[in-house]
Amino acid sequence: MKNRKVEIPFQRNILSSLKEPILFVQKDGEVIDGNKPAFTLLNADSTSELFINDYLDFDLLSAADETHQLMELKNKNNSLIEAKCIQVSPGVYCLIMNNLSLDDKTSGVKKYINRLIDTSVGGIIIYNEKSIIDCDSTFAHMFGYSQAEIRQKILKELMDSKSNYIFTEEVQSNPEKTYELTGIRANGSTFDFEIMQHPYNNQGNVIRMAIIKDVTEKVANEKRVEYMAYYDELTDLPNRNFFINVLKNAMKKATKHNELLAVYFLDIDYFKEINETLGFDFGDKLLRACGSRLKTFLQTDTFIARMGGDDFLILQRNVSNKDAAASLAESLIAEFEKPIKIDGYEIFTSVSIGISVFPYNGKTSSELIKHADSAMSVIKEKHRNNYKVFESSISENLKTMFTMETELRKALSKEEFELHYQPQKNLKTGKIVGMEALLRWKHPVKGYIPPLDFISLAEKTGLIIEIGDWVLEEACRQNKYWQDQGFEPVIVSVNMSAKQFHQNGLVEKLEKVLMETGLDPEFLELEITESISMTNEKNILTTMQQLRNLGVFVSIDDFGTGYSSLKYLSLFPITKLKIDKMFMDDTQKQNPAIVKSIIHMSHSLDMKVIAEGVETMEQLNFLENEKCDEMQGFYFSKPLPPEQLSKLLVTLR
Repeated sequence: MKNRKVEIPFQRNILSSLKEPILFVQKDGEVIDGNKPAFTLLNADSTSELFINDYLDFDLLSAADETHQLMELKNKNNSLIEAKCIQVSPGVYCLIMNNLSLDDKTSGVKKYINRLIDTSVGGIIIYNEKSIIDCDSTFAHMFGYSQAEIRQKILKELMDSKSNYIFTEEVQSNPEKTYELTGIRANGSTFDFEIMQHPYNNQGNVIRMAIIKDVTEKVANEKRVEYMAYYDELTDLPNRNFFINVLKNAMKKATKHNELLAVYFLDIDYFKEINETLGFDFGDKLLRACGSRLKTFLQTDTFIARMGGDDFLILQRNVSNKDAAASLAESLIAEFEKPIKIDGYEIFTSVSIGISVFPYNGKTSSELIKHADSAMSVIKEKHRNNYKVFESSISENLKTMFTMETELRKALSKEEFELHYQPQKNLKTGKIVGMEALLRWKHPVKGYIPPLDFISLAEKTGLIIEIGDWVLEEACRQNKYWQDQGFEPVIVSVNMSAKQFHQNGLVEKLEKVLMETGLDPEFLELEITESISMTNEKNILTTMQQLRNLGVFVSIDDFGTGYSSLKYLSLFPITKLKIDKMFMDDTQKQNPAIVKSIIHMSHSLDMKVIAEGVETMEQLNFLENEKCDEMQGFYFSKPLPPEQLSKLLVTLR
């Protein structure tokens, strides 16, 4: 090193006292000064003329602009240093160096890499395109090799084909990012690892140092989360989210190529009943079995998913027309008519299917699914085990229904409901012995809405419970009011739906209403249908016995229209049968014989019998001749509001 009159920003005694290797270099690379640790690191003679380019790539280092660089010394094989170049004056640079031997200072290397990535470190490797130069024991153990064995391989041999492609195309060209790849251990097993690499220059060749971290558990958890986001765990079918994504992409392609798509909304018939009868575990097994059966319909142009509950979605691409869309529905229905065997049971179920066709029945995924669902609801309510293609009228009917549901919910609070009462006459004495309370909805705009238009909706929405409570309380209150006005006490009959009769605490609720209104139980009669009396035999019998113990009467409404057996009539504490008005139709020859049979059977079972829908003198005479106990109908009186019925009662005093 020649003595040059170049000033450096260090006193010589301070420079010589520093332990960290430091050199001062001119722009042309000539070393003008340095301390002993620097010359020792370079294995250079401080008394000779030295050029830093003989030891390091000074051009690369000076261009790095005060950033740390990992470099290999040109005169020492596998000797790695960390260097930083700082321009201290015009044409003079300070090089601060630090020896980093992978064998001796692994922790130092890891600390260096940790400044680049915010993660805990696994194994370390140094490699080039031809070979693995070195690695630490953690890296070797991760892949199931010794360090000596690892050095005989190239990094690409330790990864699967997909990872090799990513490594070649992405990792090498953009090394500053972190990548997840799949490694292959010595025993052939695979694991997921994360790689973060840092290149450095070695005599013009790029050599890379990389951190490898085992992330197998992390990747497994991410895959689990992804599976749960897009798949249904019970059936292993895609879920609604996945279906919508696929549908959206299919719609784009169909629009581009002017093609049709069909969306099927499939519902398992009677699933609720099966679930309630055989249990939820059995229901889950049934859903899995249905999912497996649906998978047999998977084709290149079909995609199947579980919507939720007992509903499934199917997408069919490349549909030629609406008739072709119906063909798949027919095949599905035929397949589900076959029994499903579960835990020794042969389950005979069926499916109801709604179909919407893109672009005719919707331009968005939500519209197509909604319209297919609407079509399914229509066919399920009417027929089941069938399919229906969406029509615009369905949407209009649903809008009407939704509007009515909203108005129905408000009707109770706005006091739009009324009770009209149809008097019931004893055919022997001619006196009024009872009255049937009939619900009426007086809409502020539409006027009176027929019960047939809203009772089924109230049943479906569950509003029937709240409405039924009001009817019961109002009928008892009004009947007690008439008694308090001095009219002869009579029985008021209140119709009760299946939902009402099966509700928990019915008897307690009735007892409370009677107590609050002051009506004696013997002046209340509950009318139930035949279908109610034939379901849940044990519970129904218990409820009826409790009602009779309370003093409330129970009658069967619309008798003859259902499937009652003599067993139930003899078993249940029923006090009266009501002959349905359809049997009062004189045009049907068999009706008189049916009415005679019902009257005689009722009397033989010690029950009273009442005929409804009596509209002519001939019908009345016939009933009197057959010794029918009571009647009601337009011939005597139509249903009347309380005020008008009060006037009728006055005239009959």
